[in-house]
Amino acid sequence: MNTYIDIYCERTAPGLWAEPLNALTNLAFVVTALLLGRILLAGEAGARRDPVSWMFVGLVLVIGIGSGLFHTFARRWAMLADVIPIALFILLYVWFAIRRFAQGSAWAAGGGVAAVLAVAVLVPPLTGFRGGSYVAALLAMVVIGGWLVRARRHPAGPALLGTAALFAVSLAFRTADAPACHAFPAGTHFVWHILNAAVLFLVTRTMIRHGARG
Repeated sequence: MNTYIDIYCERTAPGLWAEPLNALTNLAFVVTALLLGRILLAGEAGARRDPVSWMFVGLVLVIGIGSGLFHTFARRWAMLADVIPIALFILLYVWFAIRRFAQGSAWAAGGGVAAVLAVAVLVPPLTGFRGGSYVAALLAMVVIGGWLVRARRHPAGPALLGTAALFAVSLAFRTADAPACHAFPAGTHFVWHILNAAVLFLVTRTMIRHGARG
């Protein structure tokens, strides 16, 4: 659990501050959680009392803390603190998007979660791409958002599709970190943090606006 992990361009040696940009940009998630909390508190009573919306706000904060731990300590336990909250956010969002936006049954929501898990597991061995969970999340946003637009004319549909486009750009910066390392010694992973904070803000705000229940 205490194995040292060095997988990012910015890190060139062990040490808490070997990834200053990757570490400090996790503050974007903290700011995002605070902004979302403010939106909830200023919203209608139904939204303010919705435990699911507050759960997602809390997960955004935990994601920032977990990622900050990983980019400072760079140990296996810190990596788990980073990836587990992200995985929980993705799976729970798929479940509640199907249940609340699409009015789908528990079986439909469970099938969506199972499909996301399958894509996340299959992408790395089939393509060699590290980050199958993010590919699965992107596909889920496109599929659910597209279905909401086409079949239900639901306002969450365009919001999810627009956020999916931003997430695709964010994922491109994450992927470019190692290939662009020689040209950009700081890497590009810190841009992923900033853009991904915006993505989490948008999808959580969509849940608050269109899926919150008091």
